Order: sequence, then structure tokens, then C-alpha cells
Amino acid sequence: MHDPTSVLTGMMPFDAMSLYEQPKPRFIFKMPRVVPDQKAKFESDELFRRLSRESEIRYTGYRDRPQEERVARFQNACREGHTEIAFAATGTNLQLVFAPPSPGYMPEKECDFEKEPGKVNIKASFIMNGVCVRWRGWIDLERLDGVGCIEYDEERALQEDAILREQIERYNQRLREFEDKQRGYRQDRPDQDLELRMSNNIHHHGHHAAVAPRCHGPPRGERRMP
Repeated sequence: MHDPTSVLTGMMPFDAMSLYEQPKPRFIFKMPRVVPDQKAKFESDELFRRLSRESEIRYTGYRDRPQEERVARFQNACREGHTEIAFAATGTNLQLVFAPPSPGYMPEKECDFEKEPGKVNIKASFIMNGVCVRWRGWIDLERLDGVGCIEYDEERALQEDAILREQIERYNQRLREFEDKQRGYRQDRPDQDLELRMSNNIHHHGHHAAVAPRCHGPPRGERRMP
């Protein structure tokens, strides 16, 4: 059996090693909310091309409940500012969140029960696959189906692009600061790094070297001179 203490011979203490460890970056690049060129993706992506054409949509909430209950729940949800729909042709499901209807005149209502009798008109903005879009359409208050499509949201896309550029710039700045610290670290500690490498080599070779026997007297077979 090997003596456990002999295994540690020639190894540097943990505290000594930690003194020479190079600093590690302490930042993480947060995943962007949007892609760099949103409009190009919206115009070239096949899914967006399909959803940008007006097509049949249906309310998908509480499918296991009676129709009367579903109608009541749908209308209540719209007044709270949310609903769930699906495109009938593609099966794409969407969770829409919008500003609830408010009394008084508003030029751009996101939820309007008064524009068309028996229908609710809805506009809801969101980010889909890294692109700022807006769902626009209407739903029959009794049948719970209607027509809608997705549009490219130019205004919000510009806002998200500005946030993305700022985020990338902050990340690049922190990366440059880290690289500057790394260069300064290597320039400030050349002697320590050399000493560390030499010490590691000495300990490494010394650990595996055979121990020479000590001589406490004249070799056997030799006669001591009077």
C-alpha cells in the first residue's frame, strides 16, 4: 500500500496554486430577444409568409367545456386583456396579450367590442422567433372563430434593435476590459509564472526520482586504514 502522504509529495498546496490562477470572466452574454435583421427574416421565413396572409382562426380555450361557458370565458378574458387562438390552416397556437378595452374614444384600441356588432377586434404585439410582430384580426363572439393575420411590427422592431445593439456593445466592452486585465496580469507576473513552472517541474521530477541510499560507513569489503 502506498502511503497517502507520499502521494501528496511534490504537489503544491491548494492555496499556493490559487494565487497564480488567472482570473476568469464573470459575465454571461444574455440571449438576445430578437435577431439582428428582423425584417429580412420576416420576409424570407416560410412560417411568417403563411401567417401574414389573412386566414381562419379559432379560439382554443376550454375546449372541453360547453359552448355557452366557452363564450362567457372568452369574452371575460378579452376584457382582462388576453386570449388564446390558433390558425386553422397551420395549427399555430398563439397566446395574445393586449390592453383591455377602456371607456371613451381611443384612436387605436387593442381590444374593441364596438367596431363591428357581434365581433371583437384585437391587436396584439409580441416577439415570435426573434421577430417583432403584431397579430390583427377579429373573432365572432358567439361562434368563437374569425379571421386574422400577423404583420411586421416596424415600430417595436426599431426599439428592440436599439436594445440589441446596446446589449452587444456592453458585452464587447466588458470583453475588452477582461482582455486588458489578462494582458496586464501576464505583464505584471512574468517572474512568478516562471517560478511556478520551474517549481512544478522540480516537484514533478523529484516525486518520481529514486532515492539514493545514504552511506553511514565505508563500503563493505574495504578495510579501514589504521
